[in-house]
Amino acid sequence: MIELRNFVKNIRPYKPGKPIEEVVRELGIKEEIIKLSSNENPLGPSPKAVQAIKEKIENINIYPDDNCFYLKKKLSEKFNIPPNNITVGSGSVELIELIFKAYVNPGDEIIMSDPSFIMYKIACHIFGGKRIAIPLKDHAHDIETMAKAINRRTKIIILDNPINPTGTIIRNDKFNYFIEKVPENVILVVDEAYKEYIENENYPNAIDSLKKHENIIILHTFSKIYGLAGLRVGYGFSSTNIIAALMKVRLPFNVNRIAQIATTAALDDDEFVKKSYKNNEAGKEFLYKELKRLNLKYTPTYGNFILVHFECEAKNVFQAAQKRGVILRTILEYGLPNSLRITIGTPQQNKRLIEVLRKII
Repeated sequence: MIELRNFVKNIRPYKPGKPIEEVVRELGIKEEIIKLSSNENPLGPSPKAVQAIKEKIENINIYPDDNCFYLKKKLSEKFNIPPNNITVGSGSVELIELIFKAYVNPGDEIIMSDPSFIMYKIACHIFGGKRIAIPLKDHAHDIETMAKAINRRTKIIILDNPINPTGTIIRNDKFNYFIEKVPENVILVVDEAYKEYIENENYPNAIDSLKKHENIIILHTFSKIYGLAGLRVGYGFSSTNIIAALMKVRLPFNVNRIAQIATTAALDDDEFVKKSYKNNEAGKEFLYKELKRLNLKYTPTYGNFILVHFECEAKNVFQAAQKRGVILRTILEYGLPNSLRITIGTPQQNKRLIEVLRKII
């Protein structure tokens, strides 16, 4: 047997939500299957993105723009950030990998909450970093303990806001307190994958921090509210030094031509974003009410998913729901064996979810 790198031996591969096609193959289910496991937009993709794809699909014989010029230009106009302070990747997960690839030496310490998005942990292992896992406090970041963990070996700190899988956020006051505790030679990654689902005065405006702190990188994605998860596009804002470092270690043509065209168009689709936000808010209100009726506990969320807690092993509920055509998400890898992360769907999907949970319980 060919021996693996030491850092790779203990990695557990990322486990995505089950595709509908896989469930059909495994269980032979004939009725319509609904997928509420991957935090995708249940309303589908941005219509403006779809139209742009249709108009340009015949040009896929041509390599994409390696620098994503027009997408960066549109992002620059929308967020009032210079193009040189913007990076684009194949999903924000690629940007996470590039940050580690550019900066982490074996033994460097990476501070993150536990649990938080599993790719932070995987990237840490791949590049030989030492993971400093700070347990959540009331399902939220324990900011004070994270600040105390910073030392001369710290290289990167990661804050997902809101946290995947709990859906909780860091509020303004704690965010501002924490930034001042982070030394300028430590990179602070602020992952805001679900930012567009939040309209709350207590949610920090991380972009404002870029003006004062060159060690911050803010990550966003088109996979959630824009409904373009299948195209794999994420983007980040940071100082020119950090952006230049990430450009050195990325693969060429990392964002395909159609993805660039679609996401540039999607940034103009404010109507679709508002519609998606309203659907999510209405879905939250409905599910909170119905989960209470079922005597199920849950963690209030700022994302497009809800962490639901059971008195039994959640995999039993997962399997029973799947047999009834509803795909949910177990989160054993996050250390939460009695909980499921459930994406907020359309009104029809949410009603069917509750009907299935009622039958199972």
